[in-house]
Amino acid sequence: MTATELTLVQAVNAALARAMTEDPAVIVLGEDVGADGGVFRATEGLLARFGDRRVLDTPLAEAGLAGLAIGLAAQGLRPVLEIQFSGFLYATLDQVLNHAARLRNRTRGRLSCPLVIRTPSGGGIRAIEHHSESPEAIFAHVPGLRVVAPSSPSQAYGLLLAAIRDPDPVIFLEPTRLYRATREAVTDDGTALPLDRCRRLREGADVTLVAWGGLVPEALAAAETLAAEGIGCEVLDLATLKPLDEAAILASVGRTGRLVIAQEAPLTCGVAAEVAARVAERGLTALRAPVQRVSGWDTVMPLPRLEQAYLPGAARIAAAARRAMAWT
Repeated sequence: MTATELTLVQAVNAALARAMTEDPAVIVLGEDVGADGGVFRATEGLLARFGDRRVLDTPLAEAGLAGLAIGLAAQGLRPVLEIQFSGFLYATLDQVLNHAARLRNRTRGRLSCPLVIRTPSGGGIRAIEHHSESPEAIFAHVPGLRVVAPSSPSQAYGLLLAAIRDPDPVIFLEPTRLYRATREAVTDDGTALPLDRCRRLREGADVTLVAWGGLVPEALAAAETLAAEGIGCEVLDLATLKPLDEAAILASVGRTGRLVIAQEAPLTCGVAAEVAARVAERGLTALRAPVQRVSGWDTVMPLPRLEQAYLPGAARIAAAARRAMAWT
């Protein structure tokens, strides 16, 4: 099968269409996902292909939509619920945390919840705060949920297929600023990528850079800058934030002795803190310098004029790597 150059949002669309073609239990629902094809056109064309019994336009009622999707999942369907922007996920917390995440445990395995909740996540498109949230740590803290954040078209395609096929709920955070940033060859053959694995995107002997979602290109750009200075960076893309691929992170730190973690979310209690804690607990003797964290600030995402002052980028990541290298 021939590969096609796709953007990340087109890869999401291709994965949805493939999953719906292969499994009649897969349905798509959410606000404007039908006739309009979603706010970013991730579901464009699905209504025409699969009809309004499998592509459902819904009211603006996120809590109700989450409850509906959980009920559908418990009864044998595989719903993929689109939440228009990640800030609107907060309205689903009661249903997702108290029901979707606990259904398997509550029923002692009699029921599962094969639900995927997709949402654009993060800043970078000059939107207001509820349209630019990075809430991954909230969901990663909850037992029973898997949290996934792709960073490229091929990753979005393969990981979304894996998420849809998973028997338990998955929060799928799509980096908004990468939706149309690049194109990549994607083969639409239904091949899923493994969940719970991070990807090593670049080898290096001096510093490990860990990132996910929208900050992966920034970490790669920082690695390029640092390479010109003689600093070799190994770049890891977490991809699945819960559960973490702890073994891969520890192995990388064992090779480099230094760790920089970049997240777009605010600093306090983020996924970066969890990665740092795991390394402190299980890989402390490998470290040759204190762990460095690069993040958004502990404040609400500012209005568009100040967005770039909030978002961490390649320059801040490179600066953190230089601080780590200053330790001998």
